[in-house]
Amino acid sequence: MIGVHLKNPAMIQKMKVAHRKLVEYAYELRPVERGYANRTLYINLSKNIVREKPVTSQMKEIFTGGRGFALKLLWDAVTPATKWNDPDNELVFANGPICGITAYPGTGKVTVVTLSPLTENVIDSNAGGYFAPYLKFAGFDALEIQGKAAEDVIVFIDGDTGRVTIETAPLEQVDSHLIANQLTVMYGEGDERSKRGIAVLSAGQAAENIRFALINSSWYDVRRKEIRLKQAGRGGAGRVFRDKRLKAIVVRCTDMGGDKNGVADMELIRKAGRRINKEITELDDIQNQMRKVGTAYIVEIMDHFNLLPVHNFRYGSHPDTYKIDSKVWKESFTQGMPDGCWLGCGMSCSHAVDQFPVLTGPYAGTRVLVDGPEYENAAGLGANIGNFDPQKILELNFYCDTYGVDTISFANSVAFAMECYEEGILKEELTGGLQLNFGNGEAALELLHQMADGEGFGVIVGQGVRFMKNYFVQTFGADLDFLNDIGMEIKGMEISEYGTKESLAQQGGYGLSTKGAQHDEAWLISMDQIQKQLPTFEDKAEALHYFPMWRTWFSLHGLCKLPWNDITPENNKDTAEPAKVPEHVDNYTMIHEGVTGKPTTPEMLIAQSERVYNFQKIFAMRMGRIGREHDYPPYRAMGPVTVDEYKSRQDHYDEQLRGLVKIEPAGLAIEERIAGLRDYRQKQYEQLLDAVYKRRGWDTNSVPMTEKLEELGINLPELLEVIETAKLQK
Repeated sequence: MIGVHLKNPAMIQKMKVAHRKLVEYAYELRPVERGYANRTLYINLSKNIVREKPVTSQMKEIFTGGRGFALKLLWDAVTPATKWNDPDNELVFANGPICGITAYPGTGKVTVVTLSPLTENVIDSNAGGYFAPYLKFAGFDALEIQGKAAEDVIVFIDGDTGRVTIETAPLEQVDSHLIANQLTVMYGEGDERSKRGIAVLSAGQAAENIRFALINSSWYDVRRKEIRLKQAGRGGAGRVFRDKRLKAIVVRCTDMGGDKNGVADMELIRKAGRRINKEITELDDIQNQMRKVGTAYIVEIMDHFNLLPVHNFRYGSHPDTYKIDSKVWKESFTQGMPDGCWLGCGMSCSHAVDQFPVLTGPYAGTRVLVDGPEYENAAGLGANIGNFDPQKILELNFYCDTYGVDTISFANSVAFAMECYEEGILKEELTGGLQLNFGNGEAALELLHQMADGEGFGVIVGQGVRFMKNYFVQTFGADLDFLNDIGMEIKGMEISEYGTKESLAQQGGYGLSTKGAQHDEAWLISMDQIQKQLPTFEDKAEALHYFPMWRTWFSLHGLCKLPWNDITPENNKDTAEPAKVPEHVDNYTMIHEGVTGKPTTPEMLIAQSERVYNFQKIFAMRMGRIGREHDYPPYRAMGPVTVDEYKSRQDHYDEQLRGLVKIEPAGLAIEERIAGLRDYRQKQYEQLLDAVYKRRGWDTNSVPMTEKLEELGINLPELLEVIETAKLQK
């Protein structure tokens, strides 16, 4: 399988002996109390400092946990002048009070917060695996890492002995599928129980060269006897990881049990757990088959509704989609075993392809375990670059993971470069001889290997769509307006793999997302486009208030969102608001109360999120992103840009011109029809922004109003100062 070092104890011992301990810090092991360890861990790699910080009652009240804690710690560490690669920038990893319970599915998420090399602002990203619960049970609600090491190091947090060390790591591999295995054996001390007690964070060799690098979070699969990987992919946190000379962060916690969270009422948690686990057992196979195909089940659904990104989001479907749909992945995935990425998660959606034969790159000739593909990988590495070859999708998936490359940003960046090539903006002499036509999976793999090697045109692509737009204008004389129309990024972050031309609400979901265009804030396509549940601007604004706040709540507590709405009660469609899945909202109030001991209502959960959401918005303003101008998607996310794009659905667009725009298309050139439709859709989007700002309590320039902060109880002087500065700049 992967990496001969896993079966070579002598090599592992040689690596361990080569470590040089730079600092060792001992701390008191204490039990978790009602979801909180009540302290965070601070490490400065420049100064070799390790210390604890207390978690105050005010911190819990305002910031709750998880993403909220991480944002507050980063806010205190940086200034408006701090850049992503400054030593003062931090990587902050946090769990959350519900994170780690095993009686309810989807409670193992870690949230990563940092200043991003991709967006040049604050971002958050999340990953599964065992790291977040183990960090809490080792004694900490969050880990913040500041400074830069002088050489490659490993941070080891030993929750078994109460010890933190920073150690040099000269011999370990960098790529994640190797180093995660090596360190699991090294710190797991060989036996199966000990290896299960190890979680590793790492980023591969491409993370040293590109802006959209990810961080891998590992766990040991006791059935496969292999390391598995989940990714904190968005925003380039992996680049910050390697810039700090981190090879890995390892946490050990072998004393596991279902009561480690120190909860107030275990029976209340079990009540909610029994209810949803019964639904998963009885309904998953007839609903979405998450336990057989995971999120890849929606590939053919997106294609059917013209939502699948094809050829850099030009089109929404393709006749070859059947080659990469859920039936293909169901046959590829190993079936018949629990595939959860945290203990007790019956959702079991973390599927893998075992013994996959690698054909290219440094690991050609080996057989590896590929985690995925999930929907985003199948859609992005497949349809979006015109690649309908499952072998190449899996190989791209594997190398993106082990090299430390975000698959969404990679897919969109490659698709953008391919469109530029087909439009004549790029030529072979500019791409190093690569023919970047849509469908050229070999070229996509070569770009990926170049990102890892730090050479060739792949390094340019690895800087992301926003960088390429400016680079192609300055270097090749490209038309900036056209590139802005087709460059699928917002705020510097590449858009998730869903077409949005016919969903105004989802356009707003992407455009208004604080960190950049990521669907974890709002996925409203079904409500808006398919089910027609959001007919008015006010309806859309309400959805763009509630769902981003609701989804934020998961990241405050260390939760995965999939158990919320990828399995639903049998009678959910008959409820007043089925999109909210009311029974599951009730479950979350129960588990929150069961963990913390505090009586909980859905309104209280939304209030927790509103405080943190507005804090993150103001944080982004503090770092320079002020104003309405940052909340717009590229036009391709709103409508057709090119003549071919329009012609691909000409009857549909002509009918919209007649019925909505009140323009008769007959006799008009296609370019004139595109212009008429564009004017209408852009005006619609302006009205949407106004409605959402009003609902959120922001002014028309996308700035939270002081009255909103007072209402939320976060009218802190440092936040009011940012708002006043923003108003002066306006």
